[in-house]
Amino acid sequence: MFVRVLAGILKPLLLAPPVARAGYLYATLVGVVWGAVLSTGRIRRVNGLFVFTGVPTWAFSRGGSCIGGVYLTDQNAGDRVLEHEQVHRHQWKTYGLTFPLVYFLAGTDPLKNRFEVEAGLEAGGYR
Repeated sequence: MFVRVLAGILKPLLLAPPVARAGYLYATLVGVVWGAVLSTGRIRRVNGLFVFTGVPTWAFSRGGSCIGGVYLTDQNAGDRVLEHEQVHRHQWKTYGLTFPLVYFLAGTDPLKNRFEVEAGLEAGGYR
């Protein structure tokens, strides 16, 4: 009971646009630093998304990872994948720093994870 009451109080606060936006910007800063330190490849900006290539595979999951407005990958940066990652960027903007938690709670199977489905399974290379 207490957890539901607490969640009812925290959810609107954490997802309030100014709070979510601050979380998104902080995550983007962390992603830029992480990418700048680790990237040995091309760094570019595509439709507002920072794309760092040449990142070691141990530094991200699957084919790449989106952290705020940053996409980290070794070489998986085709147009379709970047469209997929743009959706994750918008999810970060909506959920702020709660995004990693809600993404984790959505499950590790990308075919059932609602955030991957929303971003487009085929564009993300899952089908």
